[in-house]
Amino acid sequence: MAWRIFKRREVGRDEEAARRRRIVFASRPRPAWRLRRGVQLLSLAVVALIGVQFAIWVGNMQQGVAGGVRPPGVEGFLPISALLSLRHLFETGEFSRIHPAGLVIFSLAMLTGLLLKKAFCSWICPVGTLSEWLARAAHRVFGRRFKLPARIDRPLMILKYLLLAFFVHAVFFRMTPRAVALFLDSPYNKVADVKMLHFFTHMSTTTAVVLAALAVLSFLVPYFWCRYLCPYGALLGIVSWLSPLKVVRVPSACSGCGHCAAACPAYLDVDRTRTVHSPECTGCLECVNRCPAPGALQVQGPPFHRRAMRPAVFAALVALLFYGGIGVARSAGWWRTEITDREYRARIQGIDGPQYHHFRGQVPRYGPQD
Repeated sequence: MAWRIFKRREVGRDEEAARRRRIVFASRPRPAWRLRRGVQLLSLAVVALIGVQFAIWVGNMQQGVAGGVRPPGVEGFLPISALLSLRHLFETGEFSRIHPAGLVIFSLAMLTGLLLKKAFCSWICPVGTLSEWLARAAHRVFGRRFKLPARIDRPLMILKYLLLAFFVHAVFFRMTPRAVALFLDSPYNKVADVKMLHFFTHMSTTTAVVLAALAVLSFLVPYFWCRYLCPYGALLGIVSWLSPLKVVRVPSACSGCGHCAAACPAYLDVDRTRTVHSPECTGCLECVNRCPAPGALQVQGPPFHRRAMRPAVFAALVALLFYGGIGVARSAGWWRTEITDREYRARIQGIDGPQYHHFRGQVPRYGPQD
């Protein structure tokens, strides 16, 4: 008898899991979803424009001719350089002028995580947007979304935190202040943006295979890179613990339909908790968007100010904080590098020289504290 009850419960869990997978993305898009999609498309268009402008500018520099404009936003793809610049700023009070836009973008992403959960991941980040598109495409193909078993999923989730710990240890504990300053002013760092471009335009077979594998894995397992490997997302998740805004479920208004949990990209049990504190919550508002019960799920502030925030206001805050912050940086002169086009032209034309291969071979990276 006990075995039959246990078996019935197991079947019930399986049916509930299957039902949750089936109803993902099933409901009609609502205004909140359209708002996020608009911000995502805007961000993706900006990134594409930056990539085209930068490729044209680098091509002209390689030919030794002046043409095009180097977009500072390309420095957003140099998070390690930005992390080193942040440490340099904390220790010396000096704002590095080598890749200032990278530090601005990195700082705004952290500020977004501090105030608005991991909204940078689900609203701004182009990798997050592409991962979401792959997840939706897979759902249309298979009629469901796949999730790895817990015994595999949970250990894999630790990987991005281990990668984050590695970078934090290398930047903040192993490198001396002098090594940080030398790196920021090194020939290697000054052309790091160009090397990043060459990473994609002169792609090796290994790189192509790895990127293709990540794309396939992200199609089969939604948000594979974001969920398991992205150290940037891991850092934002830790910072987001301090965010005053949380998704809150009102039990008295909840119908228990489970649509919110089924729609959650992070597989959070939104329907079984009162307040979502998880660092995996990206602030995408998919759960709020899919909830059919008015007022059951809300974005609320801290306990002393429990007022619901409309999704449109949340969207406006994300866009205003990130793009408005960039506008402030541009006005304050913290956006453009001090490296001139003339210097860039000389360095790009000699980029195959040994001084640009790797920073480690130029100066001691580690040593006694200065």
